[in-house]
Formats: sequence, C-alpha cells, structure tokens
Amino acid sequence: MGAALKLGEYLREQRRSAQLSLRQLAEAAGVSNPYLSQIERGLRKPSAEILQQLAKALRISAETLYVQAGILDARERDELEVPAAILTDPLINERQKQVLIQIYESFRKENAAAGAAERSEQPEQREKKPERFEKRQESATSDEPGEDAGGDDAEEEADGAVPVWEEDHR
Repeated sequence: MGAALKLGEYLREQRRSAQLSLRQLAEAAGVSNPYLSQIERGLRKPSAEILQQLAKALRISAETLYVQAGILDARERDELEVPAAILTDPLINERQKQVLIQIYESFRKENAAAGAAERSEQPEQREKKPERFEKRQESATSDEPGEDAGGDDAEEEADGAVPVWEEDHR
C-alpha cells in the first residue's frame, strides 16, 4: 500500500470519527473539496503545510499525519504515538490533553537522562558482583517457639557454586 493511499485512508477515518463531512473538513482546512477527495483516495500527496492545516481542522497532531504521509522517519513514530492518541481522545478537554502530553514528555526526558548516565559509567563499575542470598529451609514438624524450623541458614553463590553450610553456634 502506497504512502498516499495509507494517508488518505487515515484522513478519512479521522474525518469520520470527528463526524465531519468531506465538505466541512475541506472548508475548515482551507482546501478545496475535490482536492481533499483526491487526497483521501490516495491520488494526491499533500504538502506538509496542507497536512498541518488538515491536522488543525481534525484536532490531531500534524506529526501524526507526517508519519502517515511518510514525511517523518519511522524512528520518530514511537515518540508520536502516545501524544497523537491523547490528542485524538474526544473524552478529555484541551487543557487535560496538554497536561498529559507534558507529563509524558517529562517522563521520557527523565528516562533518557537516566539511560545516558548508565551508558556513561565505566565498564568496571557496571560489572555485576555475584549475588548472594539467604535460603531458609522450613519444616512443618517443629512447633517449638523460638526454634529454627528445620534448618540452618545457607548462602549460595548465584553462579551455581556448591553452597557452603555453616553451623550456628549461638
């Protein structure tokens, strides 16, 4: 499927979900009715400026249309999908949409900064030391209060080494 046809189908879907006629959207976007019809049928590929006008009229992000038209790189798509979904949600108002997008973007920046800090660590700092954990064996046969329920404390190397059992001489 060509980018123009994919864009046209997406525009038609967005127009219908906004409950706009072809004529209403064309008027709101400042384009002719026949031109919009050709875009929806995949016969014309609109400029970024026209896409921006259509996005404004549909109350969706222009970036979403740029991705559909193949103007934006696919790598940028992930960054745009959440804001686009927020902007197209008819159940939340414009102020709520902007607040949600700001929160989302702040989380992305925070996580990107944390990821950059991790990547800049020295390799020897990133080496993982063998994990040690305590293993307690319990037995249902011991009912004495204060008595260890059937076992000694054990430490085992995470790399599969043989565990060393130490006796408790308290």
